[in-house]
Amino acid sequence: MAKITLKTLAHSYNPAPKSESDFALKEMDHVWDDGGAYALLGSSGCGKTTLLNIISGLLRPSQGRVLFGETDVTDAETAQRNIAQVFQFPVVYDTMTVRENLAFPLRNRGMDAAYIKGRVGQIAAMIGMEAMLDKKARGLTADAKQKISLGRGMVREDVNAILFDEPLTVIDPHMKWELRTQLKQLHREFGHTMIYVTHDQTEALTFADKVVVMYDGRVVQMGTPEELFETPQHTFVGYFIGSPGMNLLPAEIHGNHAHVMGSTVPLGAAYGHVKGRTQIGIRPEYAVLTEGAGLPITIKRVEDVGRHRIIRGEVGGNTVNVIAPEGMAVDASLTHVTFTPDRINVYADDWRVAPERAA
Repeated sequence: MAKITLKTLAHSYNPAPKSESDFALKEMDHVWDDGGAYALLGSSGCGKTTLLNIISGLLRPSQGRVLFGETDVTDAETAQRNIAQVFQFPVVYDTMTVRENLAFPLRNRGMDAAYIKGRVGQIAAMIGMEAMLDKKARGLTADAKQKISLGRGMVREDVNAILFDEPLTVIDPHMKWELRTQLKQLHREFGHTMIYVTHDQTEALTFADKVVVMYDGRVVQMGTPEELFETPQHTFVGYFIGSPGMNLLPAEIHGNHAHVMGSTVPLGAAYGHVKGRTQIGIRPEYAVLTEGAGLPITIKRVEDVGRHRIIRGEVGGNTVNVIAPEGMAVDASLTHVTFTPDRINVYADDWRVAPERAA
């Protein structure tokens, strides 16, 4: 296992970048702890696969260094980095059996036959393929082949890190849940450093100890699922995490309250002079419909999703979602919305502003 350090790392596919906009990865400095389980989360094109490929050695960065522990591996080939990588689509040897595919990385390193047998059996049980060990990979479904890829990526115990690039794309939803659970169990048991690339927030939040959210080539926040939900450091994090995401409203900030479209919204903390384009952000879970207090809201529709209802509305032309308990009556008398003050976040130019003191 290894601690992974990224020092002033940046990358451009343009051989002669002239501005920051030419960089697929903007400059970053990060330390990922030895034995940590991380998810790289973001929408398509945000730079997460580029970053993973730099860590794996498939791509050399335009600037900066990559360290595994204290060793600089920036110029080291993938084979020299002692990692395992699982890609989005299955990579298997069709002429080999499932057993032979799983055993290949161990046999390639001259491991003891008894150890190989035991380890292959353990991984086969984890991916649910014990009954298929002696079948050729050629005739298997894409789903089954990807499970072999996952198993082969995890069969070695001596790797510095295991890197997953959207590995569950072709796996059915029920098996996705089981495999994520098993990956976490494997992490707890063996303590590998794991980095998991995905655009799916559920995959990221259920797999990782820390989620690394990327937007436009930047890491905009690295934190626990709770930190991402409660205190998004960037409006993109608030929007991307949660279902629905955070409500954002333009506002003027004055001490411990905000002015929103002619109304006053109390805040749970006091702020100094906040410059730039200012907004307040509130999760739908902390918004409540009322008969008169708060901001005027126009309800557009109500979605019943089982355990709760999602009320879709507008406040001054801005979309505002409210999560209400199942069975709550939603009628014409509910014309306003209020927010839990200490759950409101303040943003300036899309970045969260730290409060000066409690309100």
